[in-house]
Amino acid sequence: MTIRIDQKPQVDFQPIHQSVPITFHYDVHFTRGLFETNNPLLAKIMVADRKARIKQAIAVIDSGVLQHHQQLLKKLQDYSEHHQNFFTLVGKPIIVKGGEECKNSPKLIESIHAFIDQVGLCRHSYILAIGGGAVLDLVGYAAATAHRGIRLIRIPTTVLAQNDSGIGVKNGVNAFGKKNFLGTFAPPYAVLNDFNFLTTLDDRDWRSGIAEAIKVALIKDADFFEFISIYVGELVSRDRSIMEQVIYRCAQLHLQHIANSGDPFENGCSRPLDFGHWAAHRLEHLTNYRLRHGEAVAIGLALDCTYSYLSGLLSQQHWQKILTTLAALGFSFYISELGLTSYNGELFQGLSEFQQHLGGELTITLLQEIGKVREVHQVDLKCYQLSVNVLENWVKSQRENLFS
Repeated sequence: MTIRIDQKPQVDFQPIHQSVPITFHYDVHFTRGLFETNNPLLAKIMVADRKARIKQAIAVIDSGVLQHHQQLLKKLQDYSEHHQNFFTLVGKPIIVKGGEECKNSPKLIESIHAFIDQVGLCRHSYILAIGGGAVLDLVGYAAATAHRGIRLIRIPTTVLAQNDSGIGVKNGVNAFGKKNFLGTFAPPYAVLNDFNFLTTLDDRDWRSGIAEAIKVALIKDADFFEFISIYVGELVSRDRSIMEQVIYRCAQLHLQHIANSGDPFENGCSRPLDFGHWAAHRLEHLTNYRLRHGEAVAIGLALDCTYSYLSGLLSQQHWQKILTTLAALGFSFYISELGLTSYNGELFQGLSEFQQHLGGELTITLLQEIGKVREVHQVDLKCYQLSVNVLENWVKSQRENLFS
């Protein structure tokens, strides 16, 4: 073939199809006394990868945990010194105030990033995040965005963090008045649940995490919901054995969904594990986070179950059993902010924010029966307003029966 040098060759640039299959592996461990020097779990996890003999690590700790576990800093230092052939703790731990407030401050992210740079962590180093779910979210976001990802070991210290927020693949902070507006999908290197941290929780935090267990039971496991209903008294009286079983099964169901739903990074517009959460997230914001996350979820569950009942999906018997169980655990269903339900009212902005967060069409999970769900793409706001009224009257009737 003769090519004329005075003519440019014509090239048909076809698309280059790229596929990058990625598999993430991480273990969720259950233990007691994680930082006792004779407990090798943490050290073994750090040296599982032998690319470097001695690993570097920093710790970020929830200040609320330190209030109740005053020897934690010493235990952590003693543990590091005892296992110095495996890892070294560089710098003093960073202490941050726990609760949702920590996710509202960009300065905290900057300070963690600055500390990572100062001590010279690399991508094969570790960040230990010790605290409740909000602190884990904050530190997870910082870890995922430094060096495009430093290994994160989550050490959840609340029921809610051990059975839900601390075991998944999401990290995030709040911005523009919206929960988790900034965030990443970045699985942790490992999750270490130390049941001993639960002994010092106040009753609100003890109870709050049970809401997520009820949520996942309602949408996935009727037998698990029955277990919770049977052992309400033991949970209220803080029976550790029953709570540990609730945490384990709840974590198991969450992890199964993340791994097997076909959408672990939520690329679609459906998110069943957020049953009851569109209202919960909005109520947290409306109350300036006076509500614990689990308390807001309990209200959101009650609201969506009531809507499911009034819509003809859920039987009255199942609806009553759900509300009775939530009430027996000590959850309140009605707060004044729930009544902000005009057509463009504050509460219903949660629906548009929920849709915006996921993209695509609105997708809400409703309950068809305990353990079985149905997704809908449209809702009747008048029916939701009625649901709020029904909940308010249900709470009033329970109070009247209590004092009659």
